[in-house]
Amino acid sequence: MTEYVAFLRGINVGGHGAVTMEDLKKAFEACGFKDVKTIATSGNVTFSAAMAEAAVVKKAEAALKKRFGRETPVHVRSRDELRKMVQADPYKGFAIAKDAKRVITFLDASAKTALKLPHHQDGASILRIKDGVAYSAYVRSPKGSVFMRILEQAFGKGITTRTWDMINRLVK
Repeated sequence: MTEYVAFLRGINVGGHGAVTMEDLKKAFEACGFKDVKTIATSGNVTFSAAMAEAAVVKKAEAALKKRFGRETPVHVRSRDELRKMVQADPYKGFAIAKDAKRVITFLDASAKTALKLPHHQDGASILRIKDGVAYSAYVRSPKGSVFMRILEQAFGKGITTRTWDMINRLVK
């Protein structure tokens, strides 16, 4: 059995008209996944499965569509892969402002990745792309969440983003 973490795109967990954490957990249990836990209210699910990542994604997306009636992109990584990511410190070697928020973006297979890196725009920096993940940092701006618009312009809408702090929390 492999320990996985699923990162869901565009799922409203816990808010008004939202999917409940319990419903999300049940959708993953219906796939036959074991040790299912929802993390925070951010569309993160940990679980164990005896199948490859691609099969897990396919099964999870089908279960979510059946349960909630809409497409929900799912990005999956093994917990070991996330640990290696954290240990490698992909931000090492970059000058990042102390007040900057570090984020990682899981890219889908069709994402464009031809940016000249590092790419800086409106207080956001896309620093590195490796193994289907973009590593970025941004400083809060009076313009709002410009970094999300920049990421979507760069990679399309099939992405999902999490803070580096959340990734660290998930590997402990």
